[in-house]
Amino acid sequence: MSAAGCLIAFEGPEGAGKSTQIARAAEALRGRGRHIEVTFEPGATALGAGLRETLLHARAEAAPAPLAELFLYLADRAQHVSQSIRPALDAGAVVLIDRFTASTIAYQGYGRGLDLEQVVRSEAWARGDLAPQLTLLLDLPVRVGLARARGEHDRFHAEHEAFHERVRQGFLTLAAAAPRTWRVLDATQPADTVHAQVMAAIDAVVGNA
Repeated sequence: MSAAGCLIAFEGPEGAGKSTQIARAAEALRGRGRHIEVTFEPGATALGAGLRETLLHARAEAAPAPLAELFLYLADRAQHVSQSIRPALDAGAVVLIDRFTASTIAYQGYGRGLDLEQVVRSEAWARGDLAPQLTLLLDLPVRVGLARARGEHDRFHAEHEAFHERVRQGFLTLAAAAPRTWRVLDATQPADTVHAQVMAAIDAVVGNA
C-alpha cells in the first residue's frame, strides 16, 4: 500500500450485500493493523445528509428530475471527495466506499437514460483525478436482489424491474471495459465465499501483511 492510501469501491445492484461485505472486509483489515476508513454515498457528509434525504426519500411531487438527480449526486460526491475521501487517503488509509463513480454511470446513465458521455464527463469533473484502485462488483440477478431488498424503501427500490436490469447491465459493461481494476463477484454465493473472494482481490492491491 502506498503512503497516499488506497480507494476501493464496492458496487452492485440492489440487494447485492455490499454493506455486509464492506463491514467484514474492514474488520479483517483492521485486524491486520491497517488504517481503514469506511464511507458511503450519498450522504456521508453534513451537506450530503440533506441531499440523501431528497435523493432517496423525496415524495413524488418533490422528486428530482433525472438531470437534477444527477447534479445532486455529483454535489454530494464533490463534497465527499474534498471533505472526507482525499484527507483519508492522504493520511494513508485504505478507504472502502459503498457506491462511487460506477453507480452514477449505471443508475443515472444506463438506468435513467441520460446521455452517457455527458454523465461520464460530469462525474469525472466532480471527483477530479480521484479514481478507485479497485472496484468490486457484487453481481446478482435483478429479481434475486430485489427480493433480498424487499424490506428497504426508497425511490430506487420502487423502480420497475426494467430500470434495474438496465442498471445491472451498465455495471457489467463498465466492468468488462476495465478488467485490470474491476473484479466481478457472484453475490448469489454464500457470504463467506464472497468474503474470501473480496479479501483476495483486496490483498492483490494492498498486500496481505
